[in-house]
Amino acid sequence: MAVTPKSNPDAGLAPLLLTVVELLRQLMEAQVIRRMESGALTDTELNRAAESLQRLEAQVLDLCAVFKIDPADLNIELGEVGTLLPKSGGYYPGEHSHSPTILELLDRLLNTGVVLEGSIDLGLAEISLIHARLQVVLTTQPL
Repeated sequence: MAVTPKSNPDAGLAPLLLTVVELLRQLMEAQVIRRMESGALTDTELNRAAESLQRLEAQVLDLCAVFKIDPADLNIELGEVGTLLPKSGGYYPGEHSHSPTILELLDRLLNTGVVLEGSIDLGLAEISLIHARLQVVLTTQPL
């Protein structure tokens, strides 16, 4: 599984951060499409969302150029699981593919909703320093 791009080993954490931003951008784009198709967005909201997504995509591409990262390298290959993002042709919300990407699976989860529960203990030198209990509801629907 390649997490860092092949094009610039000196880019540090930039490839990872840009990958996360691109995943979130594509998830938001999928949600805009879902809301557009359901008639939940006004023309003004749709235009604002489209312009914002286009600007964010341009910024990701600009940062790829600054750090000498091939934008294709932002799509992480996850072995048997597949890829993080669609390879070509993109993903259209509501359509199911034979080998879904992580983007598609996350979009489906957000569309239907999911509850996550857990606890986290963070420590250093065998000393527990931070304890957190989490209960998170992830959905695109208002609660």
